[in-house]
Amino acid sequence: MKLYLVGGAVRDKLLGYPFTERDWVVVGATPKELLDQGYRQVGSDFPVFLHPKTKEEYALARTERKSGSGYKGFQFDTDTSVTLEEDLSRRDLTINAIAEDSGGNLIDPYGGQRDIADKKLRHVSDAFVEDPLRVLRVARFAARYHHLGFTVAPETLALMTEIADSGELEHLTAERVWMETERALGEKSPRTYIEVLRQCNALKVLFPEVDRLFGVAQRADYHPEIDTGIHILMALDQAAALDHDPVIRFAVLVHDLGKGITPVDVLPKHSGHEERGVKLVNELCDRLKAPNRYRDLAVPVTRYHLLCHKAPQLRPATILKMLNGVGALRQPEKLAQFVRCCEADARGRLGCENNTYHSGAWLLKVFEAIQSVDNQAFIQKGLSGKKLGEAINQRRLEIISSLKINHKPER
Repeated sequence: MKLYLVGGAVRDKLLGYPFTERDWVVVGATPKELLDQGYRQVGSDFPVFLHPKTKEEYALARTERKSGSGYKGFQFDTDTSVTLEEDLSRRDLTINAIAEDSGGNLIDPYGGQRDIADKKLRHVSDAFVEDPLRVLRVARFAARYHHLGFTVAPETLALMTEIADSGELEHLTAERVWMETERALGEKSPRTYIEVLRQCNALKVLFPEVDRLFGVAQRADYHPEIDTGIHILMALDQAAALDHDPVIRFAVLVHDLGKGITPVDVLPKHSGHEERGVKLVNELCDRLKAPNRYRDLAVPVTRYHLLCHKAPQLRPATILKMLNGVGALRQPEKLAQFVRCCEADARGRLGCENNTYHSGAWLLKVFEAIQSVDNQAFIQKGLSGKKLGEAINQRRLEIISSLKINHKPER
């Protein structure tokens, strides 16, 4: 029985990139041998075991054969005769097909070190096309290593396009699509994930609401970049610079979906795109089975981002309605998330990348002021129920009115 460190830990060690998880492959062993040594089996599709002390994953070396549709349509062979090279041959990218033995020696039969040096994401073999999930994985790796100069090899992009055009992506479960997307949104360049998926025709299959934004015109006086899809990518860049939270980045990605269904005869105007977008965001979250925290931010950002841009000019009652719609009056931390998304939107335009977001700063200041309203003071006056709520809201409106400033709206 021989043990080898494989996959991401080897790859990121060579790149000098931080990593926390280590995966192992076991050659020449049976499940019984591992169980007898105290390993605990967790794999259902193929034998994966947890180390009795470190709890790291150890998988038996395996080969695989395509037997059906989708990423689950495989039959696996984990016989003790399966070699390390055979196991590595089934992996997606050459940079993920490098192993390290107990002496620190690298086993690299498919040129992963060369591709690391050349900064290429390249498939190991033509068997790449058998697993549609690899389209999303490669796009995610592109987002992860874009800042290091990595790009997808043209021949690999061609195979990804073949998969997207074949209909195989439609067999992916919502959970797997969401898992890869959520991880990609947390990488250094989330826009690259969207760009690569679009380059290989996968974006229109998996995220048609986002794909249709490209080529849609906007008013040049508000959006010098004009193209709505380009604006979304620019806003994603700003979101990534402002915050690491994938929840914020997702909200920025989808906040303008309503522009994708604006009637052609009214372009480049997009009146009412906010409410049109809310419906699409809800449908997208339903389809992807996105966790509630993503929807809970994306919907108010879609609905209220234009109001946030001109907050200092709004009537106090409108501002209070927006704060309530964002959920800030119940969960104050939500306002900071909301403002950050709106700032990314405002700065995600040609020539506006370094602008200060005055409207957001003002709104946060207003919210801090109305947080000082003493509810107990009204209760001590004998107010309760509806009258108590009305008194608190009236005091909040007075505070907002006192802080009104003559400030040019964000554009």
